[in-house]
Amino acid sequence: MTKGSYWLDGIQLPTPTVNPLPTQVDVIIVGAGYTGLCAAYETAKKGLSTLVIDQGSVGQGCSSLNGGQVAHSIKPSIAELSGKHGASIAQRIHAEATDAVENLRRLATVEGLDCDWRPNGGFLGAYTAKHFDDMRREADAAHKAGNSRITLIQRQDVHREVMADRYYGGMVYHDDASIHPARLVCALYERALKAGVVVSANCGATAIERTATGFLVRTTKGTIAARKVLIATNGYTGPLSPWHQRRVIPIGSYQIATEELGTERVKQLIPHARNVCDTRRVVIYLRPSPDGKRIIFGGRAALSERDPSRCTSRLINMLESVFPSLKGVQASHAWVGFIAYTFDTLPHLGEQDGLYHCLGYCGQGVPLATYYGMRIGQQIAGLKEGKTALDGLRFQTRPLYHGKPWFLAPSILVYRALDSLGW
Repeated sequence: MTKGSYWLDGIQLPTPTVNPLPTQVDVIIVGAGYTGLCAAYETAKKGLSTLVIDQGSVGQGCSSLNGGQVAHSIKPSIAELSGKHGASIAQRIHAEATDAVENLRRLATVEGLDCDWRPNGGFLGAYTAKHFDDMRREADAAHKAGNSRITLIQRQDVHREVMADRYYGGMVYHDDASIHPARLVCALYERALKAGVVVSANCGATAIERTATGFLVRTTKGTIAARKVLIATNGYTGPLSPWHQRRVIPIGSYQIATEELGTERVKQLIPHARNVCDTRRVVIYLRPSPDGKRIIFGGRAALSERDPSRCTSRLINMLESVFPSLKGVQASHAWVGFIAYTFDTLPHLGEQDGLYHCLGYCGQGVPLATYYGMRIGQQIAGLKEGKTALDGLRFQTRPLYHGKPWFLAPSILVYRALDSLGW
């Protein structure tokens, strides 16, 4: 087995070196993933001198290590959000989730970003009969609202979508798509460079200090003065800014690529090459590899963070629970990327004490990071189109939480128990 990401086979992430660093810029962005590169593109277009720094290679975090799934991706329902924020804001937040998918579709199909865009849709399996009843109500509400791009799948028809007996039915989301994560981050990098962005890899930020005119950002390669600073580190947010670290929960999402199964076998298992996930609490997700010969499978495989190679057997068991016919399959690759959850399961962007932030995508960063990265860049540049439905929402934390999710292991144990009971 290869210890490393399937997505990085044959791809070298950029490691640009800037020597010497500029001593002063308009904008510094900490984090060279989807968020940082999309924000930088917007500020540079507006004529602001923009420097993006990262402690490693461009996109070496979850931007190149995710599952590549593109979906309408706000976790709380409209009803939940309406109770907390009012119906208008709730509807706008969900509308922006649709806009996020369409934004990425435009980048791929209109701007021509080379990211292996595949508009094959997604299938969500109902893990219990109750979950299917909930799906039926959701489908009815969507159809009454005029959304014909969702199809309810009865239990007897599940095999048309996925060769799995476990599900009580499901939903097909026809507007979902998939991309190649590492190719997307490389394409966003090239796009940013063409706009005039300067990117310095292997340049970690060590401290941020306020000044009368902005900030001093100390890095492993020198100190830079900037009028504005954006924290765009998501699941890799550390003590550089304790305020932000206390508001995101880093969670490892573990993945494997199976050995080559052959295109015919993969097509038998997933006839329409869709993304597949289900409604269990301990999330799993899978899709065919771009060449159609393997299955890429991911989920939460460990109670606490560990080497991904030590999670391979559990991931294979989880895959076999969906496809029993794959019993005995081997993995060719194993890797982990860190996502960032928030306490209200919403992404957050805005400004706190002069520092901008955009992070907390709760496992759906492919469309959300590219979309909200664009919006925060527009906000930094002073553009009115940067306004979003999330602006001004309280970015919550919890007492005794300082960035180390001590509550994660017991929560996963409870969720596993509930899943096993079919609740």
